[in-house]
Amino acid sequence: MTTMPRARRCVWLSATLDLGAIFGADFRAHAPHIELVDAVTAAEDPASVDFALAWKPAADAFIPFPRLAFVSSIAAGVDNILACPSLPQGLPVLRVRDDDQARMMAGFAAWHVLWHHRSMGDYLAQQREGVWRRKLRKQPAREVRILILGFGHMGRVAAGVLSGLGYDVRAVARRAPDPALVPHGVTVEAGPDALDRLLPAADMVINLLPLTEDTRSLLAADFFAKLPAGAVLIQLGRGEQLIEADLLAALDAGQLSAASLDVFQVEPLPADHPFWRDPRILITPHEASEPDAGALARHIAAAAERLDRGLPVETSVDRGAGY
Repeated sequence: MTTMPRARRCVWLSATLDLGAIFGADFRAHAPHIELVDAVTAAEDPASVDFALAWKPAADAFIPFPRLAFVSSIAAGVDNILACPSLPQGLPVLRVRDDDQARMMAGFAAWHVLWHHRSMGDYLAQQREGVWRRKLRKQPAREVRILILGFGHMGRVAAGVLSGLGYDVRAVARRAPDPALVPHGVTVEAGPDALDRLLPAADMVINLLPLTEDTRSLLAADFFAKLPAGAVLIQLGRGEQLIEADLLAALDAGQLSAASLDVFQVEPLPADHPFWRDPRILITPHEASEPDAGALARHIAAAAERLDRGLPVETSVDRGAGY
């Protein structure tokens, strides 16, 4: 006989998104025992609220709910939750680990690698002009050196996809990974000097790092100077990791030949921002990947069940590390 999970209440906390409207139907479909409620409704009976779902919560968002068992992000990123002043010190913070989201990110990264490697922008320009011109010398993928910053779940999947396409893939990790998790053909280096060793041999850099104090403003002039002239940046991490003026300076100097940017310091990107009109920069509106809503609901339900049983949750965040 199957025991039905007990009824739960999950408050959504966001200053920018209506998470109830976005995820409510999926919670009802995939986790019907969990009622997703807004903060005003939940505050009427805060003791009935078991946990929280958050994305860019307001500064005081957690104050009315002192009995939360955990708070989960709606995605892999948790920096916006960790930065919330009212987040209780001992409250477990969870991030989402979704295989479909990781594959979506990997496909997005691979598309940008192919865009730059095969100079696809040139063909769009030729099409507008009605010009038929082939590139007779095509560089083999094995000669294109890809460096992935970050070797978490998304980094591993992206590395595997790009290695499968024949690229020379290397990755930087904070700690040496389990060899069983490293895709075939991928080299991973760890340690304080790993990045400095690998940057001079990187034709393209894909940033998938979380935002922490160590990664904030990482993509700056000294970083670009260590790359070979003409390298490409594919920025899929967090906008606060890039010094935008330094990127433009590196492009003007020829240190970088092009960049793909999916995240920005200010979002939406202001209409008068110089990035919009720079043909060397390919812009997408924070579209690289997003978790499946059904997977998010199942993640919340599974985390609640594990915590009830006193079991660890794999997606718990190390607050000291910031991810």
